[in-house]
Amino acid sequence: MTTEMERFIHGLPKAELHVHLEGTLEAEMRFALAERNGVDTGFDTIEALRESYVFHDLPSFLQVFYDGAFVMLKAQDFSDLCYAYLERVAAQNVLYSEMFFDPQQHTDRGVPFEVVIEGLTDGRKRAEDAFGIKSALILCFVRERSADSAMQTLEWAIPHRDRIVGLGLDSDENGNPPSKFADHFARARAEGFHLTMHCDLDIPGTHEHIRQVIEDIEVDRIDHGANILERPDLIEKTKARNLHFTICPTANTMIRGPHEQDVVRRSMEHGLHFSLNSDDPAYFGRDYMNGTFEITQAEAGLTRNDLITVSRHAFEAAWVDADLRNGFLRELDAYASATA
Repeated sequence: MTTEMERFIHGLPKAELHVHLEGTLEAEMRFALAERNGVDTGFDTIEALRESYVFHDLPSFLQVFYDGAFVMLKAQDFSDLCYAYLERVAAQNVLYSEMFFDPQQHTDRGVPFEVVIEGLTDGRKRAEDAFGIKSALILCFVRERSADSAMQTLEWAIPHRDRIVGLGLDSDENGNPPSKFADHFARARAEGFHLTMHCDLDIPGTHEHIRQVIEDIEVDRIDHGANILERPDLIEKTKARNLHFTICPTANTMIRGPHEQDVVRRSMEHGLHFSLNSDDPAYFGRDYMNGTFEITQAEAGLTRNDLITVSRHAFEAAWVDADLRNGFLRELDAYASATA
């Protein structure tokens, strides 16, 4: 039976600012793309494939995550992936999504950059035409790859500045600090891209990494970044710049164990500007944004007003023009008034 809070969450206008498109590759689509492209998944059934999603930390998760990319070879594959994600979250009243993609996963396999960007752009357009959902792309560098590989990827991205709203940094942070990519992000800023970076949970050197992101690279947002709660000096620096955090509760749970929503509650208590996001929902077994909000609300004890504030922060942090942002906020205000 659906509760009143669940109905409230389902109807709440939302924006998602931290989701990896490759992390929305459901087992059913992975099987379908493998068949279409003549790729062997190594599994006989969808159920067996899904049961192979076993991980307990970031490195073990990344191994599972990267295995899925091999079925995507053509522009239509990327279009279908993007469209399927946007169709699903549009039905959950997500009005806008900024989606990460990792082109090096694909270009290293011989898939041209243009194939990836053309496919994703087509998927975005089809979804907007069908469901009205607005979206944008954020290109992420894979931090285990070389600095030269990242710079080549940036060169490929610059001609598509009208299709890529920002640059990010993801994957295994251990031994790959933000400073490794300082030149890349300086170049990206000069080219007009917005900047964000993953600062993953409980990584060696995490506080120095967060400092680099804030002070040296001067990002516009921080992805994850929960260890900042251990450093009042860094909290004050982020508040002075009104930096936004994209919190992903399921990722916190993967690292620290069940019911790890202290990050959300403490971030709220410290007055941090943050949103809730699904991260890699096809692998985490949660119902995308509605599931993320429902579980976090229950475990962190969030009120309706708290959830409205979270959604407001997401729309405020979105990399959109003022007219579009104000339209989203009007929808949110109307919903808050109608459900008060």
